[in-house]
Amino acid sequence: MKVSYSVLKRTYDLHKDEYENAVLRVLKSGWYILGKEMDEFEKQFAGWIGMKHCVALNSGTDALILAFRALGIKEGDEVICPANAYIASVIGITENGGIPVFVDADEHMEINADVIEKKITDRTRAILPVHLYGQSSNMEKIKAIADKNNLFLVEDCAQSHGAAFNGRLTGTFGDIGCFSFYPTKPLGAFGDAGAIVTNNDELAKKIRLFRNYGSKVKYHNETNGVNSRMDEIQAAILQVGLKYIGDGNKERQRIAGRYLTEIKTPLVVFPALYPEANHVYHLFPVLVEERERFQIFMNDNGIETAVHYPIPPYVAQCYKSWGHAWEDFSNACRYAKQEVSLPIYAGMPEDEIDYVISTINNYK
Repeated sequence: MKVSYSVLKRTYDLHKDEYENAVLRVLKSGWYILGKEMDEFEKQFAGWIGMKHCVALNSGTDALILAFRALGIKEGDEVICPANAYIASVIGITENGGIPVFVDADEHMEINADVIEKKITDRTRAILPVHLYGQSSNMEKIKAIADKNNLFLVEDCAQSHGAAFNGRLTGTFGDIGCFSFYPTKPLGAFGDAGAIVTNNDELAKKIRLFRNYGSKVKYHNETNGVNSRMDEIQAAILQVGLKYIGDGNKERQRIAGRYLTEIKTPLVVFPALYPEANHVYHLFPVLVEERERFQIFMNDNGIETAVHYPIPPYVAQCYKSWGHAWEDFSNACRYAKQEVSLPIYAGMPEDEIDYVISTINNYK
């Protein structure tokens, strides 16, 4: 049997007619940028997550960049962030001249909230938790630290659409929540797209200005802006996806439940789960000491796996001037060298799930 890591076509097929009707609706409208589809998606997404404002953007990376710009992060300002995040999270800081201050991961593969306060200096302006793999970081503890120290709190929710901590959705704890709608995400577009959510009127106003060349009125540029507008086709597609995000999250949770209970080999280790968290399993990461051997074994048996973040940002070539060594953050180092992601997505056939489990249980 052949098992692909992810098959976006199968997810599309679940609601094929609705997606196609949405795209045709936009094409026939003759209006493709900054139109009613984007306005409607912003309204629907803000309502779904329970925030006052959603500002639709071109990507999750732009959401992070513009969030920190709106908060006034500038040259020399420090932002505390996880050492094991994807590099886009760090780009959001450095594109504004900020300095990322890394915190190692905990056993849940999330930022270690118990270490954050030790990293605060008189230059610290914000904390950036990244809800990795679909699990919320320990947001009650992190928000308490941010409030106590009068720091901005920006949540990177690129992988956590619908995830929660003690019943509260990710993206609703901070000053700003940043979302990616890359096609593989729990709520995915059919191209690049992103958004920020906030309850702050002024921040929403700034980011709307930034995304359209710093202009409310054409040719009247009030500030330095960028071109980061979600197009009408993606906005229409995302309205369809938003209707079914709960179904998709439940399906991935069901598959994850099977993996957690039916994979028995001690050579494949599951990261810890927060009991307070509602995990939506954007990805299903496991830890394997001999990763290359495991991936070869899986591939030889027709199963495609993936590795997420084999080079953590603190040792990325583009940031080599920081002088970090791999061993500076022991858990992040371990995860970078041992993490393997198993196939998991809405629309994955049951016989393929069975085959993944049985194959892993034969790994020795």
